[in-house]
Amino acid sequence: MSRTVFCRKYREELPGLAQPPFPGPKGQEIFEQISKRAWDEWLAHQTMLINEKRLNLMDMTARTYLNEQRDRFLSGGAYDSAEGYVPKPG
Repeated sequence: MSRTVFCRKYREELPGLAQPPFPGPKGQEIFEQISKRAWDEWLAHQTMLINEKRLNLMDMTARTYLNEQRDRFLSGGAYDSAEGYVPKPG
């Protein structure tokens, strides 16, 4: 039986992550409050932001931007999307 969490994004009990996504307090917070579904959706959105906005992850400004967007996305708040981006049907 998988563990469940009350997901901060979807405001319902959903299957959680198997382990924290990264070390430290923020990783533990995500592990305890974010569902696997919300995390998987964030990873896809993050990839789209990196690609469409051509972010350089060696640049600390880009990393700070992604951390802010992650927190907004996972909290159910307003977050950025790429201008003109149209997801592939499927």
